[in-house]
Amino acid sequence: MKVRNSLKSLRGRHRNNRLVRRKGRVYVINKTNRRFKARQG
Repeated sequence: MKVRNSLKSLRGRHRNNRLVRRKGRVYVINKTNRRFKARQG
């Protein structure tokens, strides 16, 4: 998992990427291609 300042660019790398807010943190998750994971905060 990557920890980044900006997740907007990472979200566009794959069409199944989703931006999710959990417990005050912002995550990029992908059910089909699990290597596209990132966290902010």
